Amino acid sequence: MTVLTDEKKSSIKQVIINSLRYRFKNYNPEPASMPFHFRLLGKDRVAMYSFMHSLIINFGTSIFEPVAKSLALLNFTNAEIQQTSGKLISSEAQRVIQNIMDNLTTAISTPNKPEEIEAIRVVSQKGEMKTVKPTKVDLKITASDNTIYLFDIKTAKPNAGDFKKFKRTLLEWVATTLAEDPTAKVQTLIAIPYNPYEPQPYNRWTMRGMIDLKNELKVAEEFWDFLGGQGAYTKLLDCFEQAGIELRSEIDQYFAEFNK
Repeated sequence: MTVLTDEKKSSIKQVIINSLRYRFKNYNPEPASMPFHFRLLGKDRVAMYSFMHSLIINFGTSIFEPVAKSLALLNFTNAEIQQTSGKLISSEAQRVIQNIMDNLTTAISTPNKPEEIEAIRVVSQKGEMKTVKPTKVDLKITASDNTIYLFDIKTAKPNAGDFKKFKRTLLEWVATTLAEDPTAKVQTLIAIPYNPYEPQPYNRWTMRGMIDLKNELKVAEEFWDFLGGQGAYTKLLDCFEQAGIELRSEIDQYFAEFNK
């Protein structure tokens, strides 16, 4: 697997810079008079807080997705963001997915993604074929052996209750992919870009019972090193740091305009 070279690091740094510049260019804060905040903190700091809040909410689509795509192209034959997994799903696949969800919810069974994929594959073209509009795939990559990896990139601390919804999305991606090609090699996963508990291990217990932790989840280094090779995560942090240093004067100038 290709490692992250200095040339590629420079390229990824530019992706980060371009993404942030695009956010600056297209950011339109909602007009609001906050006389107490302005006088206490200054309009530039209030504007920076508003921008940061917006950026954090949209960090996945604004920063992580284009960076992940650029990194994945090192080692995979294709990488795309905001893709559709498919347009059709069979009624039998829907039935199997509901059975899987019911059994996981009631703890009759434990998550086993390989078995779940094969159960869906068997019925992927049986019954009525229904037109659906599944959740968009954040990152779709294709390996040299034609394995398709579909990633749902999540915030660092998803709510425990959300994992039931996430699981269904992952299963529906499998079903819609196999509806088009029942022989396809497909893996659907959740990616969490960084570990907010560092240096402690990521708190995975909230997912246990719904998510196959071995086959459906990649956190921090697991995700970035999977895309870019061993050590990619550490080198990627360097890219972000270097991008921040290079942009510092632009950032200061951008927010200084709010004090005029």
